[in-house]
Amino acid sequence: MLLNRETHAQKWIIRPDGKEKVSGKLKYLTDLTAPGMLHGKVLRSAHAHAWILSIDTSRAKQVPGVRVVITADDVPGLNLFGIAFPHQPVLCKERVRYVGDAVAAVAADTEEIAEYALSLIEVVYEPLSVVDDPETALEAGTMLLHPEGNLLHQTSLTLGDGDILKAFNTCTHIVEETYYTPRQMHTYMETEGGLFVPEADGRLTVYSPTQHGYKDRFQLARILGIPEEQIRVVSSPIGGSFGGKDELNVQPFGALMAWLTGLPIKMHNSRRESVVAGIKRHPMRIRMKTGCDSAGRLIAHQVSILADTGAYATLGCEVLNFATEHAIGPYTIPYVAVEGKSVYTNNGVSGEFRGFGGNQVIFAVESQIERLADLLGLDAWELRRLNLRSPDDPGPMGQPIVATEGASQVWARARESRLWQHRAQPEEPWLRRGVGAALVMHGAGLGFGIPDHSGGRLELTADGKIQASFGFEEFGQGLYAALTLMLQDCFGCAADDIRIVIGDTDRVPSSGSSTASRATTMMWRALQRLKPAFLAKLLTQASEISGIPAEELVTGVGGLHRKGDASGQPALTYSSAAVEPIVAHTEFHYPTTPEGKVGAHYLYSYAAAIVEVEVNLLTGRVKVLHTDHVIAAGPVINPMGFLGQIEGGSGMALGFTLTEDAVMKGGRYLRHNLDTYLVPTFTDSPLSIQVEAIEELPEDDAFGPRGVGEIGSVGLAPAITAAVRQATGVWVNALPISPENIVQSIDWLEGVEAID
Repeated sequence: MLLNRETHAQKWIIRPDGKEKVSGKLKYLTDLTAPGMLHGKVLRSAHAHAWILSIDTSRAKQVPGVRVVITADDVPGLNLFGIAFPHQPVLCKERVRYVGDAVAAVAADTEEIAEYALSLIEVVYEPLSVVDDPETALEAGTMLLHPEGNLLHQTSLTLGDGDILKAFNTCTHIVEETYYTPRQMHTYMETEGGLFVPEADGRLTVYSPTQHGYKDRFQLARILGIPEEQIRVVSSPIGGSFGGKDELNVQPFGALMAWLTGLPIKMHNSRRESVVAGIKRHPMRIRMKTGCDSAGRLIAHQVSILADTGAYATLGCEVLNFATEHAIGPYTIPYVAVEGKSVYTNNGVSGEFRGFGGNQVIFAVESQIERLADLLGLDAWELRRLNLRSPDDPGPMGQPIVATEGASQVWARARESRLWQHRAQPEEPWLRRGVGAALVMHGAGLGFGIPDHSGGRLELTADGKIQASFGFEEFGQGLYAALTLMLQDCFGCAADDIRIVIGDTDRVPSSGSSTASRATTMMWRALQRLKPAFLAKLLTQASEISGIPAEELVTGVGGLHRKGDASGQPALTYSSAAVEPIVAHTEFHYPTTPEGKVGAHYLYSYAAAIVEVEVNLLTGRVKVLHTDHVIAAGPVINPMGFLGQIEGGSGMALGFTLTEDAVMKGGRYLRHNLDTYLVPTFTDSPLSIQVEAIEELPEDDAFGPRGVGEIGSVGLAPAITAAVRQATGVWVNALPISPENIVQSIDWLEGVEAID
């Protein structure tokens, strides 16, 4: 079903927060102010790797208007943070491991005073050799960046009897290639920051962008050495995240200085500081060897993944787990051997990012399919069908998964894309057009063995609102709209009958992180669990007030209606029914496979991306003209949000494929702003984007809609490179696509004749 106003007219609503956003009236967390607030700034390392011999803050403390200067000695609790385990120093005391490391922080009456005070802090370093390459980091004799060594995490996945070499000996065709993917920035509009306010009751309120308010509260309490209940985290609305604000950023410094001074602290990173200190997508080197028989049946697949996780762990282990799981794609391959390593370097920290390691390996495995099809002389889409997994097949790690027809449905619908026949060449002889496609299987949720709880609350408030409270955060993904539509589906009520409370640890239950495309599924499942108990209480109470039997009442617009009453007027308004509080709670876990390796998923979505590109033979520049997406992720809750997620994800993937690379040399970023780090703009976007949703699920499927925050971003790169191959004959194995390499790889005798 194509997503447009006609096919989903009843659900095509204006998002509740839309008008305030487009008008500029919405206050993001970094827009907030407080009377008497100070301005906080952080002193970052002068070196990518060095011992700290001394830190002298005496001159900075003497500057008029400076209220506090802190170093590691001023941290009352744990001087470490990390969403998975505490690993990164809040403030470094003995050693710095990358240029984003913090060594001191200042709070002053103005930003200018704080900046000046930073310049007066004297840090004496003893520079150390910089480890800026993950392969070098693993060599014997390389200096250890952490006591445990330079290897953060290692993974393996084996299918078959383990003799992969024997399996390759039976193959008719073998493709072996190494793929390289870039260090990509999240480039959210709202850089890291927030307001940190000590309250009169001795508590601390933290207004700061995050994807996991309760996890922030836990970490900050550990750093401050106080009970969690003394901290309130307000985390919405956020001006973009994409995984980049899942980890703590400025929160430790703002919280510490507010706690020590008793005054509000405002912090807001510049874009340059965001570049230096913020996490990025893991750059990966992926070696793949894939073999098939003469008919195109895949037999053997060997993969080696090397990820540069940078100076600290954050979620580097989990990203590598995800990449390992998705390295075979949606295909059935009898013999598989995958090995992964995530390695510490003195480069910027790599961590969670939309797609979570899937973008990198799916680019590689889909490229392998294209190369094998070329060797076989077979249509690449047909080769995919020949090896496509069946609904009842186990997951990529051999784990039980929820069966759907998604893979075959996506394949078939994508085959009908308008773009397969849309290949008319332009009149200019130096331009070439091509069409390419990719097929994706993508897990949702955190996976087996990882705590993945959730919860929610429904209540009828005294002023007659059906109030839904969740510990998720709104950072642009359209959570308000999706939840509004879910509540209207549940109760037949109007948007005015609803109140949504999210992103405030004082007011909402813990629902887990707003990440891994899990929030939509979790909210839907929560409402299925909450509705019966809430409705039973509401109907009983309404019956007692109105005298109408409960079985004759239904919820609707404005209140409780009598069944069969065509007047449209409620028999009892919600406010009249709210004589006693009505509350329903639920706690549960995200659906997970009953067995498997850590991180193995249970729910999968499927997608295809089909693109038409135009390549300029003179410049090597690639322009994506049209894209079609086919998505099998269950029922569409919010059509506009669904479409926005796929379009937004593919826009981010466009940058990953064509322009974005946070290049580092010697542990230093070479691009610090958006004048040199190029994200796609409107002029780079396709002329048309068509999205088709496959909403059918098996009759016995009780898991509801799957999230689509990531799946639109993971298949575009291999589809583009396949289209470039068709247009030019050039194979691409490194992203972003290098125009120079395109030009140098073209057969110029043929090209010149064409231009002449």
